[in-house]
Amino acid sequence: MENKVIICKDLTKQFGDFKAVDSISFEVGEGEIFGFLGANGAGKTTAMRILCGLSYPSSGQATVAGFDVYRQQEKIKKNIGYMSQKFSLYDNLTILENIEFFAGVYGVSRPEIKERSNDLISTLGLQKEAKKLVGGLPLGWKQKLAFSVAVFHRPKIVFLDEPTGGVDPITRRQFWEMIYEAAASGITVFVTTHYMDEAEYCDRISIMVDGRVDAIDSPTALKKRFNAASMDEVFYELARNAKRTSD
Repeated sequence: MENKVIICKDLTKQFGDFKAVDSISFEVGEGEIFGFLGANGAGKTTAMRILCGLSYPSSGQATVAGFDVYRQQEKIKKNIGYMSQKFSLYDNLTILENIEFFAGVYGVSRPEIKERSNDLISTLGLQKEAKKLVGGLPLGWKQKLAFSVAVFHRPKIVFLDEPTGGVDPITRRQFWEMIYEAAASGITVFVTTHYMDEAEYCDRISIMVDGRVDAIDSPTALKKRFNAASMDEVFYELARNAKRTSD
């Protein structure tokens, strides 16, 4: 990896005597699709909050898009995109209003917003729906729109927190085609998922267990290492002895 956009060294987040994130180290390259996996309680959410500039670590080092997680959180937020299964768009705003709002938050100029909004709506095939409330869209369309909004400002990294939860397999596959396009353009994709077939689509995967990164490699290499036929088997082998049940 020549250009490293995420670097973590012994990153730790401690609450009293409890280490939610326990000295994790990894690097993620430019344009890489990096799967961040772990059972409930593994520490994924806590680690992602630190990397998104929403929480301070207790110790260790990390940079995101070249910015320090202790001193430059606001710059991190400006250089990343974020999409969550739980909240990414405002249902009571139209498609166009959502695009304009989030693009403005990320600092895109008004002329650029206007020009690129039309292109985005055309690409998604939503010309007739542009002035309709997002709340009326099917879930699959919401998710595809939310991803498009998350990368609208052309961030260096986009964080996707279980982005395809609840959508059908065809829509999931279409969503991953959008991820591939973003990665091909140079955007790094940092994604959490509970679908192990989606883990197969990642360039590399890390698997957290009880706050630590227990394995990190390509899906092919991990399956070979654990003599497994699928990522489901790899995940089960690592996560079956986990002691935690919530972050």
